[in-house]
Amino acid sequence: MPVEPHLVHQACADLGGVVSARELDSFGIDRRSLARAVRTGDLVRIRPGTYVTPEAEPDLVTALLHGGAVGCVSRLRLAGVWVLGAHPETHVAMRPTGRRRPHPACRCVQHWNDVSSSAGLVSIVDALRQVLGCLGAEEFFVCLESAMRRRLIDRRGLDRLSSGLPAEHRWLTEFARWNADSGLESLLRLRLRRYGIDVQSQVEVPGVGRVDFVVGDRLILEVDGRSNHESPQHRHKDLRRDALAAALGFETLRFDYALVVHEWGIVEAAILARVDRGLHLSRGLGRL
Repeated sequence: MPVEPHLVHQACADLGGVVSARELDSFGIDRRSLARAVRTGDLVRIRPGTYVTPEAEPDLVTALLHGGAVGCVSRLRLAGVWVLGAHPETHVAMRPTGRRRPHPACRCVQHWNDVSSSAGLVSIVDALRQVLGCLGAEEFFVCLESAMRRRLIDRRGLDRLSSGLPAEHRWLTEFARWNADSGLESLLRLRLRRYGIDVQSQVEVPGVGRVDFVVGDRLILEVDGRSNHESPQHRHKDLRRDALAAALGFETLRFDYALVVHEWGIVEAAILARVDRGLHLSRGLGRL
């Protein structure tokens, strides 16, 4: 009995948005109903035997066209994880026995790993592992803390991730926190660690509110996101908080996305200058 196109679409969506003709057949959807759903635009044929819903994410469509699944940073971005760079290319996880399929405008980054996938996506744990090998420790760390904050990975998954990392990188999972407020904060904390600077994150300062970091006991570091603090209202609020903190004996250093990501040397010099002079400590007035 023919199945209406909208019901074929619903079946595909219920299966994660990516289906094979064999899977649809198990739902009682025959080839004629499938072909009709393609003609009406309720399904899109990606390659022989593989179909997606029209609203499928472009990265997913590209990965399937390429012959693999969405992996690495592309997979994490689809899950809402904060990523450090733009990464316009689609990262595709390829099975060792798979083959690349030519397709128009291919700018794919291939990952030849023996990892499984579901609905055209690798797992969050496997994607994080791919990020470390592809983009390095900093990108991995900010993605990891974002995934942890969003509860896209649990303690068991974190242990599985750590056990599969090279020994020299396992400390990153131990250093990661579940409550990192932004990728910029994750990046700053990771970079300061190399200088042995211990920072407290997400500190509640009476009379001021929650601040991003405190170094020592009187140096506040605030890291503003790409667009969170651009309006006049936000700017006034930030200045007011800085003034309240100053009245309590704190000094505030405030950095934005461009400074932390693209001009780290300036950020580093500002922090180290104050730490070297003892201005992060409350005793006396520091060393002049």
